[in-house]
Amino acid sequence: MTTASALLTRAVQELAGAPQEGLGEEKDSRWRGRRIVRVGEAWHLGVLLLTDTHALATAEVLRAADPGRRGYTAESARARAERRALALRGGFGEGDVVHVGWSVIDVDAVDAGGTSGPLALVDGVPSVRWSQAGGFMPLEAYLRERIPLLRGDAPS
Repeated sequence: MTTASALLTRAVQELAGAPQEGLGEEKDSRWRGRRIVRVGEAWHLGVLLLTDTHALATAEVLRAADPGRRGYTAESARARAERRALALRGGFGEGDVVHVGWSVIDVDAVDAGGTSGPLALVDGVPSVRWSQAGGFMPLEAYLRERIPLLRGDAPS
């Protein structure tokens, strides 16, 4: 039986050299104020973020940007612009993709038959829930689809 650990380890090996995106954490200090700072990088595979050592569940994804001076028709648009500005203030470059609020997936728990984040062992098969409303699909098939997309490989 192939484990989630084995599948994710192989995925990290296949992703070597592929583009990564920033992992951010919100910080607040008296001197620097609120900002989102870089705490690492990961490969973004849909609902999963992979680092060399961890599998993470995605949460908020934003692009660092200066909010400029614009009028907003919705308070939610103003809030998103402020979040993008926090990433810029924290040291991300203009236009950088930033993942915030991610959580570490306990892959060992999944291998033992449990669930962690979007991963679960379903009928003995490591599986991933690819959306909140979607069902589970085999992790191996999910990775086989997502890795070439990230690497920019031509479809076969």
